[in-house]
Amino acid sequence: MVDWNLEYLAAGGNRHPSAADWDLASGLLAFGADRNVAIWSPLDDSYQGVKALLRGHTDIVNAVKFLPIQAAFPQTILSGSVDKTVRVWQAKPTVPTGFDLIATLKGHESSINCLAVFKGTDIFASGSADATIRIWRIKSLGHGISVEQVQTIQTKPRFFALTLALHSLGTGEDLVLAASGTKSIVQVYVASKNDEFCHQVTLPGHQGWIRSLGITQERESADSDLLLASASQDKYIRLWRITQGKPKANLDTESAYGDLEKSLSNKAHILQSSQNLYSISFEALLLGHEDWIYTISWRLDKERLQLLSASADNSLAIWESEQSSGVWVCVTRLGEISAQKGSTTATGSTGGFYIGLWSPNGEKLISLGRTGSWRLWNYDRDQSRWLQKFGISGHTKSVADVAWSKDGSYLLSTGSDQTTRLHAAWKRGSKYSWHEMARPQIHGYDLNCIDSLGQIEFISGADEKLLRVFNEPRATADLLDTLCDIHTNVEQNMPDTADIPVLGLSNKAIESVAGVEPYTDRHAEPEILPSTVHGQTLSVDCPPLEDQLARHTLWPEREKLYGHGYEISAVACSHDGTVVATSCRASSLDHAVIRLYTTKDWREVRPSLKAHSLTVTALCFSSDDRYLVSVGRDRQWAVFERDSVRPDGYLLAHSNPKGHSRMILDACWAPLEAGRVFATAGRDKTVKIWRINEKGTECTTTMAAAASVTAVDISSRLLKNNMVIAIGSETGNITLHILQLANWTVMQTFKLDDS
Repeated sequence: MVDWNLEYLAAGGNRHPSAADWDLASGLLAFGADRNVAIWSPLDDSYQGVKALLRGHTDIVNAVKFLPIQAAFPQTILSGSVDKTVRVWQAKPTVPTGFDLIATLKGHESSINCLAVFKGTDIFASGSADATIRIWRIKSLGHGISVEQVQTIQTKPRFFALTLALHSLGTGEDLVLAASGTKSIVQVYVASKNDEFCHQVTLPGHQGWIRSLGITQERESADSDLLLASASQDKYIRLWRITQGKPKANLDTESAYGDLEKSLSNKAHILQSSQNLYSISFEALLLGHEDWIYTISWRLDKERLQLLSASADNSLAIWESEQSSGVWVCVTRLGEISAQKGSTTATGSTGGFYIGLWSPNGEKLISLGRTGSWRLWNYDRDQSRWLQKFGISGHTKSVADVAWSKDGSYLLSTGSDQTTRLHAAWKRGSKYSWHEMARPQIHGYDLNCIDSLGQIEFISGADEKLLRVFNEPRATADLLDTLCDIHTNVEQNMPDTADIPVLGLSNKAIESVAGVEPYTDRHAEPEILPSTVHGQTLSVDCPPLEDQLARHTLWPEREKLYGHGYEISAVACSHDGTVVATSCRASSLDHAVIRLYTTKDWREVRPSLKAHSLTVTALCFSSDDRYLVSVGRDRQWAVFERDSVRPDGYLLAHSNPKGHSRMILDACWAPLEAGRVFATAGRDKTVKIWRINEKGTECTTTMAAAASVTAVDISSRLLKNNMVIAIGSETGNITLHILQLANWTVMQTFKLDDS
């Protein structure tokens, strides 16, 4: 019997202002993670991170909203995507992910950018890049739900809706809908009970696209005025007041101030509902951000109204109205205050905040940055200030390769977001949870492959012609020792940490100097700046914060390996750590070679290994390093045997030019107890098991898959004389196969889901 459980999920958030929502009832946070919807509980004291990934969309998720809790509905999530659909998910305890896809809404003709919901109503709205806003009604049928489209609004003048806000109007059942996007105006629509939304007011004033809208009551009383906030790429937030009754005066008169007067005009606009008349007028202009404002979020608690804004200037701001004057002021600013703004260095800036959200009780804040990582702030009442805590992180683009350290104590991952990340378990007595503990490499090219060279070294290859070797710094070693019980046994002088020079790609080792003021001459030439940092930069009582991951957990680069003519495609290190095998993208015999390097002096072992005619896609050493298997796009696999005369070299021993009917994408070795056995995975939707014997090689088993197989691995230990094989497909599915060695047949197959 094989048992498994989900141990760790790491996924970066999508950088879209509407791609996350924090449920006020359950405390769950749902956010878009590529084409999935990730579920996380920031209030969870066990720090387990992402709980589940909801799969269903076929393209990037741009918008996520929790439907406010209603008696007739279980907890419901709405998600909108570039695939032109809105999907409805409902809580279902019997499903491994906790949520089940119950409806897929079609109708939009382009990507969906935003969603709007409001408590107490069965109406929600979606805005799309097809220049329409669609109104939907969701109903419970007892055994399920029904969702129908009740209205399509064509935006005039034509614009793409980037944000929507929905709210009740007065004490009746009238609704007000505000919409904005790729124009500098806010359009206001009103719908009476069971009637369609009608456009009534257009609010001018902004000088750029409007990225976020929010409507709230000013007070908790039923007759309270409404406040509409709009945040724009012009760096300003504008507040509008919606009051019941006719406007008292129209102050929009000619003046000598010209355009400024138009921008700050408080002309009262009329809103007509089925029962009452309302006026909407300009209330306040909030200045303070230095770059685009992506999101705003209201919070009303005990007659205290606050507005949270997230901006590309790397800051979150909390705004309040002064009781004495009524003037809106910024009372708190969180984030990064740095002289290195913008994209001057890989680690010098967060790149702005795309999302900012309140927790249900208002004691916590979260924000999403450029690196896909969530930052968490807690309000400390004793100190009367906000303190940053660690959140969750993950890759923001496809993960190209993963590799365990030689002792299996931590996991390295690398991908198209140009970062390499180190994941390890934070151990706290009997409790533990997995986190990103370091970001050893932040590169300028997409990374394609990685492998561990030992306990404190790894090698990676990217879309460049060379490979880079990295050593663990003292700061990371101390962090892993303290938090993860990963002890470094190698006795050597480690550098304290590393840094990336401005416009550079190589991590340079730097030393930490305690008790000395940091070098601050900003006018000195870069070549003569000392390679030192001031004091200790990493705390050791919890996993590093996002600021620390981006700045203080880089690993210094030890060596560069040259020789290939095109982008690196695969790398593998022998188990004894003495030989590295590499390959690059190729369309000819001259470049489809495997180059070997010795780790002792990093020289290339010549001649190169020749067997393939196209790109070598994967390399793998057997557990005793006697054999090296390679597979490629030419549908061929090759096995090289270690040279008995030159231990650093390998010689071609076996090959099969027609190993698969289509390109082969991965290969791996079985443990020695199973014999000389290896597996190959191909785009022909098969995994083949090969055995080396005295006569040559033979295919013992062919396992069919539902889709092209992109990854395969075999457990390093046998399970009751059976092999455990993991197969990954291009559709994202992972299956476990139990292969009986006695007759080379598959006994059992398990599909790994998010359980």
